Amino acid sequence: MPDVQTLVNDFLNQLKKRKIEGSQATAKLTAELLRSVISQQRVPHTNQATALINAVRAVGEQLIAANPVELAVGNIVRRVLHIIREEDLSLATAAMAGLGVSAASDDEDDVEREENSVLSAAAVAAAARSTLRPPSLQTLLEDTFDSAVVPHTSSSGGESDGRSRSVEKGSRGKKLKHDVIEAVNELIQDISTCYEQIAEQAVEHIHHNEVILTLGSSKTVLEFLYAAKEKQRSFKVFVAEGAPRYQGHLLAKELVARGLQTTVITDSAVFALISRVNMVIVGAHAVMANGGVIAPVGLNMVALAAQRHAVPFVVLAGSHKLCPLYPHNPEVLVNELRSPSELLDFGEFSDCMDSASGAGSLHVVNPTFDYVPPKLVSLFITDTGGHNPSYMYRLIADYYSADDLVVKRRPVVAAVLSSKPRARDVFTFVQRKMNHI
Repeated sequence: MPDVQTLVNDFLNQLKKRKIEGSQATAKLTAELLRSVISQQRVPHTNQATALINAVRAVGEQLIAANPVELAVGNIVRRVLHIIREEDLSLATAAMAGLGVSAASDDEDDVEREENSVLSAAAVAAAARSTLRPPSLQTLLEDTFDSAVVPHTSSSGGESDGRSRSVEKGSRGKKLKHDVIEAVNELIQDISTCYEQIAEQAVEHIHHNEVILTLGSSKTVLEFLYAAKEKQRSFKVFVAEGAPRYQGHLLAKELVARGLQTTVITDSAVFALISRVNMVIVGAHAVMANGGVIAPVGLNMVALAAQRHAVPFVVLAGSHKLCPLYPHNPEVLVNELRSPSELLDFGEFSDCMDSASGAGSLHVVNPTFDYVPPKLVSLFITDTGGHNPSYMYRLIADYYSADDLVVKRRPVVAAVLSSKPRARDVFTFVQRKMNHI
C-alpha cells in the first residue's frame, strides 16, 4: 500500500495544477484519500476520536489551501470530521446504555446498586474527559486525582483487570475506525450515485411541451434532462452557450446525441427569449449556507431574467456541493480570474495592452463564477429531494458540525499542558471531591 504522505502529495499536485475536472470527481477523490488517512492512522488507547480528527484536519488544511476555489474539498473534509464525531458519540452512547442496563438489571441488594451507580458516574466522568475539547486544568487535576486514588496493585487480579481494560480500549479504538471507514464508504457511494439520485426526480418537474433553458455545461443537468426524456417527456431545451469558454456547445452536442430537441442561443439573447421558457434548470459549483449559489459566470443574469418574467429558477446540486459557510466568510474564495486569452487574442491586441507606450492600456477581466442570491432561486433539487432556499441551512446543518467550520487546527494552549498544579491546589481539589462524595 502506498504511503499516505505520497498519496497526499500526489493529490495536492493535482489540485494545484487544476487537473481534476468537476466537483463530483474532486469530492470523491478527497473522500477516498481521507479514508486512506484514517485507515493508516494509529490511534492511542485514549482519545481515539481526537487522534483521527487531528489527522484529518492536518491533511484537510493542506487540501483546502491547494485549491481554495474548489469548495467541494472543504465540504468533504468537514463531512468526514462530522462522521468521526457522530461515530464516537454513538459508541459512547452505546457504552453508557450498556452500563445503565447492567445497573438496572442487578437488584440483589442496595450495596451493589450503589456501587453500580458510582461506576456509572465514573464512566460519565471518563466520557466527559474524553470529549473532543482541548484538556482544561480541571481535567488535568481530575486525572491526577484518579491516579492518586486508584492504587497500583501487584496482584494477579489487578494485573488481569488492567489488561482487560487495555484490551477493551484497544477494541473500542478499532471499532471506531471501522465504523468511521464504513460511514466514509457510504459517503463515497452517495457521491458516486448523486447524478442518478437527482435524475430520478426529473419526471416530477418536467412536463410535456415545455421549454427548458440552461446555461453552460453540467453533467447533472444533462442526466436530469435525459431522465425526463426516457420517461417519454417531450420538451425543448434552450442552451445558452456560456461564453467565453462556450461550454454550452458541449452540452448541446450531448443533448442532441441523446435525442433531445436542442437550440443554442447566445448569452445576450436570454432576456429576449426568457418569455418563451417554462423553467430554468442549471447546475451549481456550490450552495452556501444562506441558500446562495456559486455558479458559472452568466447565471446571475439568467436568474434576474427569470425573476423578471416569473419563470421558475431551479438549481441541481449534489449533497457534496452543500457548503456550511456563508459567502462573506474569509475562508470562502468565491471567484478566480481565468486567462485573458479566452477573451482576446494577444497578438491582435498587444499594442493596446502595452502600458509603457504612454497610451491608454487595455485590461481584461475574466471571472469564472457568479453569485446568485437565494431570493432569485425557486427550488433546489438535491439527491435527498427538492428543497426551498429557506430550508437549505437546516439541511446543511445535518451534514456538518459547528466545531469543524474552520478546518485549520487550533493550537493547544501550552500553558495548560505544561502547567503542573501545586500540591496545595491538588490537596484542596481532592478534599472538595471527597466532601462531595
